[in-house]
Amino acid sequence: MESAAAVLLPGEVEGFVRGLERFPLRDIGSPRWFRQHEYVQKLNMQAILSASCGQEELVKEQLVSVGKIPTLVHEMISVEIWKQKVLPVLSRLRDFNPKSTFPLYMVIHHEATIINLLETILFHQDSCESAEPAVLDLIDYCHRKLTLLAARNTAGDAAAEDGLPLGLGAQTDSTLQELLRLSSALEFDIALKALSVLRYVSDHIDSFSLSALTRLLSTHNLPCVLVHLVETCPWSRRSKGQLEKYVDGKWLQIPREDQLKMTKLDGQVWIALLNLLLRPDCQKKYDFNSFNKSQLLKLRGFLTEVLIDQLPNLSELQVFLSHLSITDSAPPKQGLVLEQIPEMWNDIMKENSGKWKAIAKYQVKEAFNPSDEDLRQQAHRLAQTYSLDVMESLVPDKPRCGFCGSEASKRCSRCQGEWYCHRQCQVKHWPKHKRACELMAEAVHQTQEDRKSAN
Repeated sequence: MESAAAVLLPGEVEGFVRGLERFPLRDIGSPRWFRQHEYVQKLNMQAILSASCGQEELVKEQLVSVGKIPTLVHEMISVEIWKQKVLPVLSRLRDFNPKSTFPLYMVIHHEATIINLLETILFHQDSCESAEPAVLDLIDYCHRKLTLLAARNTAGDAAAEDGLPLGLGAQTDSTLQELLRLSSALEFDIALKALSVLRYVSDHIDSFSLSALTRLLSTHNLPCVLVHLVETCPWSRRSKGQLEKYVDGKWLQIPREDQLKMTKLDGQVWIALLNLLLRPDCQKKYDFNSFNKSQLLKLRGFLTEVLIDQLPNLSELQVFLSHLSITDSAPPKQGLVLEQIPEMWNDIMKENSGKWKAIAKYQVKEAFNPSDEDLRQQAHRLAQTYSLDVMESLVPDKPRCGFCGSEASKRCSRCQGEWYCHRQCQVKHWPKHKRACELMAEAVHQTQEDRKSAN
């Protein structure tokens, strides 16, 4: 294995995967939970590197063989619920004044890490088959995220621009406000990953039970959700008269000659539509009533020659829509089916209903108000997890300024973990960065000393 892909040794991959477990909502942020976060982060990094290098995907193989993909789905949904129900309560507690918001940010980031890992591994059919016990929960999760994504360009536009989650307002101090803002911004990236996951599920729909098909086509009517995404295209925008598209985690100005090129996100939507509309089993199951038919026919305006040249299979969709426009489809047959229902979301909500404030108070005391020594140890472990060399190989593009978000070429000389475009931005960001800088600098130094001692 090339050194660039060696985040973990094979034995470490097996150990980390076997160690994955489901945590009660109350235990999110506990030392054991943070240890698992480190496991998942390293597994995610290894999975991305293995896939990008075209090498044996040990992480995927272990997750499939040990049957841990449903565990990942459960933990992802747990953090999703925690962010919706516990974080707003926690942010309003008067006695919550954390020395560092780093632990909180790691919890918020955990959901993004898991969906990123799932996006990498669910490309493979055996991974999707291994997810079967949790596929209904995964479909529901993707639907929730795509619905929020579609709403960005409609009623939720102002909230999305501002960055604050709806309903939270500005009731917290500036540090927690910034944390909530980061959480809201991260939701956009999570939703885009969920779009890819949904596409992979639709690729392998034959591997799942009939209940999964019912969930996709009848319960959530995902073809119409995808049509709305084609119409609104949330990953494309105009800024100062220039067309920008969201590519590889950042907004890029698109030259005039490239403006009609299909992005990966465009492709994911169209491929999912092909899977859900052209497969015979899907056509038998989907209700082509007058509303659904009118929504689907909107796609004809987007199926230009330029688009079809880039994805030739879309010509089949064009023919199907032309046929649909002049025919009346019979409603789907209503057979007697014992339908499965998703359990994870409902079980977590039922178990913790009415306990959100109690959970928040418990976590303030036990998880999110660590001592200086605990913070140093946590920073030390995170410095090892987020290895600078590995992270730079994962993100080869130029880094962004920690204050203004512009392309950056200067790194903080002390902690080596933050980037800036100019000295002025570094000075303005210092009051916020100072505490994290001290901890990370100390942790990086200790890690280097440990490596020297080991050698």
